[in-house]
Order: sequence, then C-alpha cells, then structure tokens
Amino acid sequence: MDHVDRGHTNPDNPAARRNRFTRSNELQARLHDLVPGGAHTYARGPDQYPEFMAPILVRGEGCRVWDADGNCYIEYGMGLRSVTLGHAYRPVLEAVTRAIADGVSFSRPTELELLAAQDFLSLVPGADMVKFAKNGSDATTAAVRLARAVTGRTVIAVCDQPFFSVDDWFIGTTPMASGIPTEAAAGTMKFQYNDLPSLAAVLNTGVVAAVVMEAATALNEPAPGFLEGVRELCDRHRTLLIFDEMITGFRWSSGGAQAIYEVTPDLSCWGKAMGNGFPISALAGKREFMELGGLRTDRDRVFLLSTTHGAESASLAAFRAVAHEYTTGDPIARMEHAGRLLADGVNAIAADLGIADYLQVLGRPSCLIFVTRDPEGRPSQEFRTLLLQELLDRGVLGQSFVTSAAHTEPDIDRTIAACREAASVYRKAIEQGTVDGLLEGRPVAPALRRKAEPRRIDSVPE
Repeated sequence: MDHVDRGHTNPDNPAARRNRFTRSNELQARLHDLVPGGAHTYARGPDQYPEFMAPILVRGEGCRVWDADGNCYIEYGMGLRSVTLGHAYRPVLEAVTRAIADGVSFSRPTELELLAAQDFLSLVPGADMVKFAKNGSDATTAAVRLARAVTGRTVIAVCDQPFFSVDDWFIGTTPMASGIPTEAAAGTMKFQYNDLPSLAAVLNTGVVAAVVMEAATALNEPAPGFLEGVRELCDRHRTLLIFDEMITGFRWSSGGAQAIYEVTPDLSCWGKAMGNGFPISALAGKREFMELGGLRTDRDRVFLLSTTHGAESASLAAFRAVAHEYTTGDPIARMEHAGRLLADGVNAIAADLGIADYLQVLGRPSCLIFVTRDPEGRPSQEFRTLLLQELLDRGVLGQSFVTSAAHTEPDIDRTIAACREAASVYRKAIEQGTVDGLLEGRPVAPALRRKAEPRRIDSVPE
C-alpha cells in the first residue's frame, strides 16, 4: 500500500487543501487555548508551517508519520533532528519496555546508570566523566556554570550560531529577550565562525570563562586549522572550550564532531539523537573539571546537574540501544546515502527547471536544509512557505530535508517526485515575481521573534 498518497487532494483547489486538515486545525485551535503558542516547542509551532496546514500528528513508523485527519507523510526533520534510526524503532522500544517493567525512577542510582555512562564514554573521545539530564539547555548551562567556577570569570563567548540554551545567558541575546535582565545578556559576547581574529579579540578582554560553539553546522565546515586555532586560543587564555554536540552527535559520528575533526574540547554537551527521540541529554568532560560537581574535590563544589528524571530508566535504556546500533551497524552511512540521493535529485530538478539560483538543497548529507530565494535572489519566507505548502500537498512533511537511517531509496524517489511537482509551482512564482495567487494564507515567520506578528493568532475560520 502506498501510504504517501493517502489523503492527497487537488493542490490547485484551496478549499480541498484546507479541508484535508480539518481535524488538525480543530485540535490546533484547542491547543492555542491551553498551550501558549499552540506547541511546547517554538520550532514546532504552527507559525513555522503554511497557515491552516500544520498537521497534528498521531503516530509514526520509520520515516513516515500520520496526522489526525489520516494523512500520511514522508517526514524530514525527524523530531527536530532527534530521531536517527526511525520512529518507533523496534530494538529501542524493546529495550525501553524491558527496562520500565522493573520500574522507572528510584531514590538511589541504578546499575543502568553505570552501564549507560560506560557506553557513552566508550564513544566520546577525550571525555572522562558524564552526567545525564533531560534537556540540551540543562547540559549547556551546567557547562557554563562549571566554566565560570573553574576560571573565576563570568563572560561567555558564543559563536554566531542559531541556538545554545533556553536560559537567560543565551536567550537574552536573541530578539525574544522579554523578561530577561539586561545584565544577563551583557555577560555573553559573540564571535564569528571560521574567524580566529574575531575570537582572539573577545578572548583578549581577559574576562571570558568559556567559548561555546558547534564544531560544525549543516552549512559550515571548519576551515583548515580553525578548530585547532580555537583550541590553542582557549589554552592560551585559560578559557574552557565547550562543544555543543546536540546536532553533530550521532549525525556526524557516534563520537560527535570532535571525533571527526580530532579536536577535543574541555566539556561537551549532548542530546537529541542520543535516545532516538527519548528525552536524554548529557554533559561530558575532563575529570579535573567534572569532579568539581562531585565529592572528590577540596574546592567549592559546583551545583552541576541535579534532576529528578535525569537518570530514569526508559531514556537510559533507549540510549544504550542506540549506542548498540551505532557500534554494531552504520546508521550514519544510511542517512548520508539517503541525503546525497535527495540533494542530488532535487538540485537536478531545480537545474532542469532553470531555478537553481532560487531553490537549492545544501548541507551535510545527514543534515540537509533547503534554501528558498525570491526573484531578486534574497532569502524569502514567502517562497519558503510556498514550497512547504506544495510539499505538504504531496505527502512530504519537513522544515528541512534531515534524513534518518529509515529513509529508503523508494522513499527518496517518492520525495523527489513530489519535489518535481512542487518546484514547478515554485518556478511559476519566480516567473510571475510573486507568490500571490499561489500561496494561501500568511507566510511562516522566525520562531524567535519579538512580536507575535506577522503570525499573531486571533481565531481560525469556521
């Protein structure tokens, strides 16, 4: 049975398009009444999708998801990059089922915590100790706190990359800084990726406790010598180097970006794909620093991480099952293979249609994004929304083209076929110079923005 075509309607009929999401729109309206923003994660908000075309999902399997209206999609993005093995991956679910049958949360550590720590440290080079938590932000903020204690300094240098934490020290630097004291943001300075002089200028102030950065991103690989230069600058200024491995961990390699580029940070922060969707994060690092949060130090102790659910058995069992898959198989090779096929296929379509300057798939094969530009070659939310709309109509869901090991060649072929039809509509918009008459509703908006406009929610149509 071809699930991809289930629920498909005529994309040229706006009424049919909106009716296809009747139940999802009803549920979304109720969510807005009970949950600020209509979602518990800003990146999952309906303002990130075409208006009245934001599916409310009910289940997933492999690389497919089903919504409340019975529509089925090939999904990309995979749980905001947290799912690498596929939804409802059987070995992970079986490991979790076995673990929770014996209880989930206890008043003392379990052997599972030791086994999971051993598994983690066997994968991550240069880390001597690890502490588990639930959210990436918790791990990153704990690393910042630890760096401040180690150095006696307070300022944090962050790379000009999208996101590091929900906590004040970082969110205070974004447009969504309401409620955050100005002094919190003042303690964070920025430098540019692949620009050692910009980092040197920040470190020369002598007040920086830690450098926080992703070693690489979907669109940016480190220039030769850059990461080595960052390491040397941090050593020279006695500043701790913290790698954010939330995305690169288990997508670049099981040992993260640090294993690929062979530069070891003092501390590293992990999450997302560690549990194939189960909530788990980790702070890992060198013993001399991590022990400040323990009981084998004469220095003032650091309140490192202490969470009720940090070591619950379900997520630790999920992590161990994920680690097993990575040590016995090669899921990264499968997701990269799917990504290369998809990028090559869509970029070839754009070239055939003469719109390669306006529609592109870019990035590391395991972490692809699509770039949408208007007729003047400027990045465009309107044209991005048009592409999302047309892909949704054809059974493809995703704010990106992030693949998993569950994406097969037939899945990629179907996606490319959907992209060919969507790209034809995109070309029409480029030729007419506007999305008017093609895009229904308001365009998407940045998730982190100061005002609810341009996607403020008042009500939904009857």
